[in-house]
Amino acid sequence: MSVRANRVGEQMKKEIGEIITRKLKDPRVGFVTVTDVHVTGDLQQATIYISVLGDDEQKESTLLGLAKAKGFIRSEIGQRIRLRKTPEINFEFDESIGYGNKIESLLKQIKED
Repeated sequence: MSVRANRVGEQMKKEIGEIITRKLKDPRVGFVTVTDVHVTGDLQQATIYISVLGDDEQKESTLLGLAKAKGFIRSEIGQRIRLRKTPEINFEFDESIGYGNKIESLLKQIKED
């Protein structure tokens, strides 16, 4: 990944976090944390990794709400970040947090045994 794509990703991460918490009015969108943003080298695609507080049902409804607001979020990013073309955005769950928690609980279990 290029340095520029990395910089754009970091900027998008900051802006998207703010847009979701301050601008989105969708009741389906719960407590969302933007954990990472991967932008392709040509700056055409951006995958936004999120973590959501709550059960699976809340996570799914949050993802639906974000998918519905994709156009709005993208236009907001376009206004905030100066790019010739705003990347297409996709939201995905960040599985690394759950994975880390699972490893931690396994290590705790081994320690107790």
